[in-house]
Amino acid sequence: MAAYVIAHLQEAAPHPEVAEYMERISGTFAPYGGHFLVHATQHEVKEGSWPGHVVMIGFPGIDEARDWWASPAYQEIAPLRSRHIDGDIIVVDGVPAGYDPTTTAEAIRGAVA
Repeated sequence: MAAYVIAHLQEAAPHPEVAEYMERISGTFAPYGGHFLVHATQHEVKEGSWPGHVVMIGFPGIDEARDWWASPAYQEIAPLRSRHIDGDIIVVDGVPAGYDPTTTAEAIRGAVA
């Protein structure tokens, strides 16, 4: 089942370290099957507020996503971003093939009954 790393990054002033991070990050994905799904694209807020940028990286599974995050290659470059851009980053499982949200709704109804 696919997994994702999702980042909500705040606006930041341009910095050479951020440029270096962006030049190097794709090279850290290969051993883990990662690839960008969303990066440096516009987003449209429909509810609430969402200042900044969205980044989404896909991986074949949660283990690969976690292993990429903890990898020496990524941890070496992570400070190039984190020193200059604040944000929130999560690792999340995708849903299995054939996922049906009515099953979750049934569980919710059972819990409130």
